[in-house]
Amino acid sequence: MSGDRPSPLVIERILRDRGSIWQQIVAERDLNALTVRMLSSSAIALACYGAVLGAFHSPLMALTSALKLPLLFLVTLAICLPTLYLFNLVFGARLSVRQSLALVMVAITVTSMLAVAFAPISLFFLITAPDYGFFKLLNVAILTLSALVGLRFLTGGMQVLNDHGLLAPEAANAQANAPVAVQAAPAPVQAVPAAVPAGATPAAGQGAEPVAVPAGAAVAESTSNGAATTAPVPAHVPAQWAGQPAGVSFPPGAPVAQRPWGSPPVRRGDPSQRPASMTLLYIWILLFGFVGTQLAWTLRPFFGDPGQDFAFFRSIDGNFYAEILRTIANL
Repeated sequence: MSGDRPSPLVIERILRDRGSIWQQIVAERDLNALTVRMLSSSAIALACYGAVLGAFHSPLMALTSALKLPLLFLVTLAICLPTLYLFNLVFGARLSVRQSLALVMVAITVTSMLAVAFAPISLFFLITAPDYGFFKLLNVAILTLSALVGLRFLTGGMQVLNDHGLLAPEAANAQANAPVAVQAAPAPVQAVPAAVPAGATPAAGQGAEPVAVPAGAAVAESTSNGAATTAPVPAHVPAQWAGQPAGVSFPPGAPVAQRPWGSPPVRRGDPSQRPASMTLLYIWILLFGFVGTQLAWTLRPFFGDPGQDFAFFRSIDGNFYAEILRTIANL
């Protein structure tokens, strides 16, 4: 499907035609409408999943969890998005605020839709095995898996923007301005100047008489002291490369190669070297995870311990990771 004909479900377009999503973000075309659709879809999906979480305790807890789970993701985004944008600016990236927001919203949309897809499984275990510790660990695992998949989409989108030169514009411009080597068809023979013996002087105004040397034969070269030496030319090397002076450029379509035999190849940049903004993206993902887990601990309860009365918030003591380890130990 095309980016100009959006699917009724934005998640379907993201999963089926993610290339058009990346192109739309690169071109900054209708990003406001796309971001609003992703925001509304994510909020609805997270509210549905939050209701399943809170249903373990009571209908009132289900209602509050349906409100707090979308709030958790949106507040985490509001806290961490300025850091991602400034990271990119510091290292020369050309991402706008709208592009950064759209990229992160793609990840949140995928995360929320995967989470709500797991909601029937969570509800099944809620009915058949109503154990508070197991139910809590099960849903933490579901949210973690969904977040990892969503962040994978984020890194994929950033890589596409990097390919378009939005993350490392200077390297992209250098690559675009680099000359393109044109390789001609191989020929069986090549005319090279004959070697001049030591001490001999060619006639004025005349060069050495060219002789035909087949590919694979030894080519005579002259050293600084005038002695003639031979340098073998491998048979697989096109004859047009032998004897071409280094640094000479030819117009496109010329029947010669720019790179002479023996000269180093032209390098257009090592694709294995990621720009600094891509490296900082992974650091930002870790920061996003830490902020999200701490905020989840601050906004708890989401599940609601059945042994305690309903409370909209709990007192802030301990931390998320200690609670998870304690729950595992109690199992």
